[in-house]
Amino acid sequence: MIMNHDQMNHMNHSMTSGSGFDTFVQLWGPEIMLIAVLLAALYLAVVGPYRNRFADSAPVPRHKKIAFMAGLFMFYLALGSPVAYYGHHFLFSVHMAQQCLLFIFMVPLMIMGTPAWLVQPLFNQKILGAVLTKLTNPFLGIMFFNMLFSFYHIPQIFDAFHAMPAWNIAFHALLTLLAFQMWWPILTPIPSQQRLSELRKMAYIFINGLLLTPACALITFAGTPLFETYMNAPQLFEYHSVLEDQVLGGVLMKLMQEASYGSILAYTFFRWYRKEREKDAPLDVLPNQQMTILPRPVGDGNGGTA
Repeated sequence: MIMNHDQMNHMNHSMTSGSGFDTFVQLWGPEIMLIAVLLAALYLAVVGPYRNRFADSAPVPRHKKIAFMAGLFMFYLALGSPVAYYGHHFLFSVHMAQQCLLFIFMVPLMIMGTPAWLVQPLFNQKILGAVLTKLTNPFLGIMFFNMLFSFYHIPQIFDAFHAMPAWNIAFHALLTLLAFQMWWPILTPIPSQQRLSELRKMAYIFINGLLLTPACALITFAGTPLFETYMNAPQLFEYHSVLEDQVLGGVLMKLMQEASYGSILAYTFFRWYRKEREKDAPLDVLPNQQMTILPRPVGDGNGGTA
């Protein structure tokens, strides 16, 4: 059952009139903070002092560690900060920003921060490896996430999930797994899993962007509020209506998506360009090469050489 306006007002009043500790828990999610800290400690231990327990392990570059930590920060920002509370109860625009933090930023950063030797043993298992290889097929990756993400934002489906918190959490967990499936074909650290050429990766990213465009456009240009969850919520800003917030949500989703996809596209393009340059390098004179000049023969005055 979707909560009515009075119920939401009561929730807001309870938050503002409760104890300082209750307010902190609601706004800053200490349990999510603890999970993020534990995951960070586990990651640093595995890639650090316990690295030698993994076959073919190698030192993890600093930029990979930074990427993984940035992914964990996005995880906390999306699920533990005020973004989670206000996005769930009050503002659709904040909800859409939360979705981007989770699926468009967190997931690729965590994949980019994962060394190949850490996940290679999973793919070395006969049955599990075969299943994972099938599931990370580029076609499945590009279809499942975009289909279910768009399905989730059908107004009736969206409101139903928000009325059932447990199901909402479960569906977001599924979307997170599908986001890993979507990003894996273009960011996998395992050489044997790189089934797309750099040019095909760029096409994959471009198609991904196109598949989410209809959902963003329908939300942005609907012309009327679509989600009862936010229509029934207290209006936090007098100058910012529910419809304006919905339009802002659609625009934010597209802009944040384009920023992430554009960055990955540029990264993929420069990798392709560098590989092409390396292929052509033997045909060119390298910058650090110097031409050897042989001494000119000295003539004997009669046209011969000495």
